[in-house]
Amino acid sequence: MASSEEGQVIGCHSLDAFKYYMEKSNEPNQLVVINFTATWSGPCRLITPVVAELAKEFPQVIFIKVDVDELRTVSIDFRVDGMPTFLFVKEGIIVDGVVGARVEELKSKTNLHSAVTSSA
Repeated sequence: MASSEEGQVIGCHSLDAFKYYMEKSNEPNQLVVINFTATWSGPCRLITPVVAELAKEFPQVIFIKVDVDELRTVSIDFRVDGMPTFLFVKEGIIVDGVVGARVEELKSKTNLHSAVTSSA
């Protein structure tokens, strides 16, 4: 499930798909960015094109999108209470996060954590 998804934001619509990408985060130096989103959220809609551009700019990073209403148990497990929420996962551990449509913070943290990823 890799090459056709490079440079894309991957929608996770099942618990199995989410678990698959969390397993990918355990691979050496693999960064997974989880975008917790909601269709009813204005800030989520505003930042969607930014996330798509980041996915193209950082093809080595896996960007996944989780609708909090569709996968409610996942959003509860990760204590998501603001939209959008971005979690940066490496080696199965949350290493950073951004809450809200904070474009510059999202870009800088993606750059920071992917730099470590691509230097390996």
